[in-house]
Amino acid sequence: MTLQFHQFAYNSDNYGVLVHDPDSGETACIDAGSARAAKDALEATGWQLTQIWITHHHWDHTDGLAELKEDTGAQVTGPVPRGKPVTGLDRQVDEGDTLALGAHEVGVLHTPGHTLDMVNYVIGGAGVVFTGDTLFAMGCGRIFEGDAPMMWNSLQKLAALPDSTVVYCAHEYTASNAAFALTVDPDNAALKDRAAEVSRLRADGLPTVPTTIAAEKATNPFLRAADPALRVHLGMRDATDAEVFARVRQMKDAA
Repeated sequence: MTLQFHQFAYNSDNYGVLVHDPDSGETACIDAGSARAAKDALEATGWQLTQIWITHHHWDHTDGLAELKEDTGAQVTGPVPRGKPVTGLDRQVDEGDTLALGAHEVGVLHTPGHTLDMVNYVIGGAGVVFTGDTLFAMGCGRIFEGDAPMMWNSLQKLAALPDSTVVYCAHEYTASNAAFALTVDPDNAALKDRAAEVSRLRADGLPTVPTTIAAEKATNPFLRAADPALRVHLGMRDATDAEVFARVRQMKDAA
């Protein structure tokens, strides 16, 4: 049977996701910022938690980890520490490592920039990636611990995934990201259409994620550094892709 997904909200703008394999009965939770929210989601689905996959060390992804692990006995996987360690990991993973959810193989990408320890989890057979705070809908994470070339390289790993890949990210930032994207890529028709759809969804109180790699490549300015129109708008026709990305990130930080 195919994997099942249940996205749930917590805090003011965070998302967690439960991934359930009906064949094995295993269930994973991506990040653990709120034990209460995760347990409510488990109660709503009736699934039993067996694994927790941590993307990075920030508090809104780890605050509920100790409680959730104690209450469920779930095995916790998270990044090799590159700075602040995540307390409570049973297994540390890095680029190229794999784990399993039932018979499904889960690949690990190291995507530093937002933090140095950031990892993303890819279930290639299901066409899904969990990007944490690396890639958002029409945005990317603020660069706290890495630098712009590092973040650009990380985003390229994600952009290289199949266009049909479903992207679960960790925050509902899409409306503000869309507003900014229109200032740097104003002639992008796909972006205009998507921004209007985001406005409709948020007006109805609905989530704007998950997204897809195809949608992000078409409308996310942080993945569109090579686009000629965006380069002309920024006056960076002859710059490198990494330089264009860095400029866009600087502009978003100042917005």
